[in-house]
Amino acid sequence: MSSGSEPQRQSSMAALPVGTATRPLFAAERRARYFNSANAFNIHLSAVPAGIFSEPVRKALQPDAATGYVVCDQSQALATSYPATTPFMLARYARINVGDALEADFTASGSIWYVMCGTLQIADLDGEADQQVFAGDVLYLPAGKHRLANAGDVSCVAWLVTDEPMLAHHGLRAASAASPGHEAGAVIFRAQDIADQIATIYQTMPDAGTSGMAVVFSAQAHESSRNLMANLTLSLNTLPAHCHQSAHRHNSAALTLVLSGQDCYSRVDGQTCPWTVGATLVTPAAAPHSHHNDGDTRAAFLIVQDGGLYYQARTMGFEFLAEDAG
Repeated sequence: MSSGSEPQRQSSMAALPVGTATRPLFAAERRARYFNSANAFNIHLSAVPAGIFSEPVRKALQPDAATGYVVCDQSQALATSYPATTPFMLARYARINVGDALEADFTASGSIWYVMCGTLQIADLDGEADQQVFAGDVLYLPAGKHRLANAGDVSCVAWLVTDEPMLAHHGLRAASAASPGHEAGAVIFRAQDIADQIATIYQTMPDAGTSGMAVVFSAQAHESSRNLMANLTLSLNTLPAHCHQSAHRHNSAALTLVLSGQDCYSRVDGQTCPWTVGATLVTPAAAPHSHHNDGDTRAAFLIVQDGGLYYQARTMGFEFLAEDAG
């Protein structure tokens, strides 16, 4: 297998070096590599750090902050050459000052936005008139170039998540909005409609075994799969006062934006993560976790997961755990 002289006898298959072509004539042959069933699977990847990002939102909300993006980047810990919050997702905050605009043109299959404060105006959305999204609104933008302007008299700050790391890992480029088969159209979820859905849920007897009192966001193009994007899922979960969400795990990673709640925290893989409104919580794939509300008011948190992949593969792996596992 190895080029050059006769290979030396090794004590085990795992100790064998990578094999190459013996007498390559062409570049395509020289690129060939050979492993075996013992040394092919001893790859050691760095763990995905669990924890909560509080500094990026603080930067985005500073009175003198410039228009631009603040990224929740863990690429150094993940050993990636591109920004990433988890292996397949990237969270960031967008700040747009009064009179400014920001371009959203990501190498992603789409982006999910939550407007934290202010008013965004999206130019030429779906070829229609400019549309505005307000504080509390959720927005899905398909791949392609979008121009987002501040349409109000105060600075606008939004939280957004893309699947850029997933495409970067595979060396893919984003499809344009006009590409055949592209996920159809932008979607706007208004704050009042979201509140109405939450109210309906609280007026209904919860089903045993559900993972929370939550609204799951979908779109016409993905109604059958209950997803918002082919890769990413989105939900807004709530916790009544003095309640907690039972410890559980799933094979998808999660990025959670804290919307409201006092005296709240999460337990992720044994680590306590106190909540700060506007902060981003990172829950690695398969990590045991639970959410706790020790306060006197209802808590709310927005969750993006790379769950579309696992639903399609039939490997979501959701399970409740013992109460002390979070």
